[in-house]
Amino acid sequence: MKSIVLLGATGMIGQRILMEGLSRGHRVTAVTRETSRTGEHRQNLDYRVGDIFKPETIAAAAVDHDVVVSAYGPGPGDANLVLKAAHSLVDAMTRVEPIRLIVVNGAGSLEVKPGLQLVDTPDFPPAWKALALAHRDALDVYRKAGFAEFDWTVVCPSALIEPGTRTGKYRTALDQLIVDGQGKSRISAEDFAVAILDEIEKPQYDGKRFTVGY
Repeated sequence: MKSIVLLGATGMIGQRILMEGLSRGHRVTAVTRETSRTGEHRQNLDYRVGDIFKPETIAAAAVDHDVVVSAYGPGPGDANLVLKAAHSLVDAMTRVEPIRLIVVNGAGSLEVKPGLQLVDTPDFPPAWKALALAHRDALDVYRKAGFAEFDWTVVCPSALIEPGTRTGKYRTALDQLIVDGQGKSRISAEDFAVAILDEIEKPQYDGKRFTVGY
């Protein structure tokens, strides 16, 4: 059994990571900014008040845990919060080493062909570009932290991630966008959560970014 601190537990992806972790018998501590935002209390599920932008609160929550998983997203807010969160997480984790950090990132910085990232393609939606660039900058933050033996893994979904079916099947790659036989890049949020829990249980991508798709 692993002990997991989860940030962003109320979001689309975070909810599914929470449920997948509990279904496998792991202990999950969901960090929320307010106690009023806590959800249903279940076996192996705890809640802790904390703020991703206050690294001391995340460090305190992470004590005696095996891994911190961040599914934080700024929603329609300021995309630069993604970069701010990355710096805060690195700060927090260096206070409680050794501990592992797994962060949900974006698909924009994945390559569609050598030297060309998805975010830089002509058809990339303008409304998502600022967020995609912020995720790309955040990835650099974790990579630079890795030079100091910082234990991190960044996980990117496919171009399309949405609620769907848990099949338990998926493919992984490092820096290349995964597409299916029809040229579509997609993954259900449920199978994305499966991939994250598989990585928690049997690490394969320490100090790396990987992506998940069908």
